[in-house]
Amino acid sequence: MIKKILSSLIFQLLLAVVAGLVIGSFADASVMKIALAVKQVGGQVIFFLVPLIIFGFVSLSIARLNSNASKVLLFTFALAYISSIGAAFFGMAVGYEFLPQLSITSQLQNLRELPELPFTLKIPPVMDVMTALVLSIFVGLSAAWVKSKEIVNLLDSFQQMVILLVQRILLPVLPFFIAANFSVLSYEGAITTQLPVFAAVILIAIVCHYVWLFVLYTAASLYARKNGWDVLKHYGPAYVTALGTMSSAATLGVALQCVRKNSIVRKEISDFSIPLFANIHLCGSVLTEVFLVMTVSQILHGTLPDLSSMILFILLLGIFAIGAPGVPGGTVLASLGIVISVLGFDEAGTALLITIFALQDSFGTACNVTGDGALALIVNRFVKGEAPDNVSSI
Repeated sequence: MIKKILSSLIFQLLLAVVAGLVIGSFADASVMKIALAVKQVGGQVIFFLVPLIIFGFVSLSIARLNSNASKVLLFTFALAYISSIGAAFFGMAVGYEFLPQLSITSQLQNLRELPELPFTLKIPPVMDVMTALVLSIFVGLSAAWVKSKEIVNLLDSFQQMVILLVQRILLPVLPFFIAANFSVLSYEGAITTQLPVFAAVILIAIVCHYVWLFVLYTAASLYARKNGWDVLKHYGPAYVTALGTMSSAATLGVALQCVRKNSIVRKEISDFSIPLFANIHLCGSVLTEVFLVMTVSQILHGTLPDLSSMILFILLLGIFAIGAPGVPGGTVLASLGIVISVLGFDEAGTALLITIFALQDSFGTACNVTGDGALALIVNRFVKGEAPDNVSSI
């Protein structure tokens, strides 16, 4: 029993978090150079594999959907958009209710300066995440339309190769990458110094994440007529990984392993939906960004944005989030254009938004990743109800 616990992924990830915090608290500059090198190299390896994972799983799963592929794909995109803007409207309602009651200060303390990287190793991915996603959709759709068994077999072989890369490279590297990340945050003082400044705001945002996850899994359980807990209970390792990496993309391999452990969502559905949702379903990040733009407006201007501007911002944010890179702070970076144009933020506002967002980014990412399981449960029911013939042939 003890051996099983010690060898489990979630124990290794939690140990990596604790080790990173301890190392960062007591390390000197020379030790931090090693941590920075591990973080840089580990990140390059993980993000090199991400496009391969997306293509390996999404293309094959769409190809196996046969003639129903287009309908399922459209439903999946619509579901992700509805969940994201639903979370955003919930965050807006909470902001209008609670932010005027908070005494928020904008005084941020300076972070401790990191030592210079001893070296830089660059491993450019063969394609970026969005290219991999679009390519896998097109390849999968075209393979489904022509009904080519040869292409499906080729994609299946490629997926098996990707699975081995995840098991033998990504998962062993992951704990070291997470430990290095947390040691950097601890060394800088981002955890011990900056977090208390906006503790109330961040705590409210995190509580909102859990409330929205409850809403998602309740809705999924009702629609699918299954117990969503059977999916949610396996998401511990993925949640911890998301906390450590602050990246939906970097968590993808672990999330796929987690969702495959349940007995409800079929493998072909999870292999298709989880990589897709990792790129287009950012409910936690969108919810948080909406709440935080209201916070920044309160800090800088002493007032909250008007309702019409917030509604327009949310509807556009749901679209921009689909194209957001699955990296730390990706949602904010992808949406800076509408933050400036719709809400009128200046340089000080955008800088403050990025800073506060970074403090809770790990929890927003964890909400994104965990929420994907609920949507996969809904897609599983949709495919079963709409195309029983195709499902049986997958």
